[in-house]
Amino acid sequence: MVVAVIGAGTMGAGIAQVALQNGHQVVLLDVNSEMLNKAEEGHVKVFNRLVEKDVLTPDQVAIMLEKVLYTSDYRDLVDASLVIEAVVERLDVKHQVFSQLEQIVVDNCILASNTSSLSIASIGSVLKNPNRIIGLHFFNPAPLMPLVEVIPAVQTTEDVVIQVDELMKKWGKTSVICKDTPGFIVNRVARPFYGEALRIYEEGIADFATIDWAMTSIGGFKMGPFTLMDYIGNDVNYAVTESVFAAFYFDPRFKPSFTQKRHKEAGYLGRKTNRGYYDYGLESIMPEPNTDKQLGQYIFDRILAMLINEAFDAVFMQVASPKDVDLAMTKGVNYPKGLLSWAEDLGLSHVLHQLEKLFDEYGEDRYRPNPLLKKMVRDGISFS
Repeated sequence: MVVAVIGAGTMGAGIAQVALQNGHQVVLLDVNSEMLNKAEEGHVKVFNRLVEKDVLTPDQVAIMLEKVLYTSDYRDLVDASLVIEAVVERLDVKHQVFSQLEQIVVDNCILASNTSSLSIASIGSVLKNPNRIIGLHFFNPAPLMPLVEVIPAVQTTEDVVIQVDELMKKWGKTSVICKDTPGFIVNRVARPFYGEALRIYEEGIADFATIDWAMTSIGGFKMGPFTLMDYIGNDVNYAVTESVFAAFYFDPRFKPSFTQKRHKEAGYLGRKTNRGYYDYGLESIMPEPNTDKQLGQYIFDRILAMLINEAFDAVFMQVASPKDVDLAMTKGVNYPKGLLSWAEDLGLSHVLHQLEKLFDEYGEDRYRPNPLLKKMVRDGISFS
């Protein structure tokens, strides 16, 4: 089976590496020859490192490097059975790519997009045969992160979904199937991790360091929200927030923050600019958190309740199954527990009470408890 990847950036090169390590003939295409050279050098470097670690043998590396073609010519994709697009997140560019692709590949070639934010139905709308379009959202770095979100469009046939899901499992990936809605699972459910942390800061309840301390020391998250936003980049994270907010018809649950907007406008983008919510300059000293446990518990409980509410909404709106929602959050963003399982451990009535308190206090739809959570508490049912 020939697997083609379009776009030789970090994500595209990573997906190509995964396909190579699973024994496929691979074609990596990019119109930028510099990017292709960089991807090729990167593959050689990472494979040699895997030889040093005894993960691969020199013979295996030689075979893999013989099986990959780096090209700028779309005609080299003629034998592909699966093409995964990983180019810039612009609908017009993706339309151009898929229009060109359809003129080259065979009729039963599956066409996939690695988009993290665009509608799969919209991407496939330019195809004469849109039945074979599907979303395959890998997480960065693709060779290491286990999760792949499989997103059928309304046009996608069931056999394409089955084929792709089975292939991802053969590649050793944790495959979750989700509806073609904004943010899919992870980028939808994770919004309160950032949004509620920013809201708590804007209310003057706690500073960045204290909120991060609460989520790591009390909550067990690997990174606090402000450290993570600085790592991702405030420009990138804010753009996703704005995109999800607009895509959900300006639902207040996804409302962006002025604090983040001002940091972006000031050029405080995070680690890549040496300044974000924290100063990463050589002589800077990281601020000390307020380690008051009662305050920390309040911060953690509030953010977790909002995350759980969003996870319930994803199930309520048939975005994905309860199992896949929990898998997505543990395997895609390394949450300490699946949010639905976490809710059951805490007690659904306890979570509902927290949300009702917030809703009573603020009177904002952002805090309205999800109907599924209310129904499960009322009827005494659980996911398990």
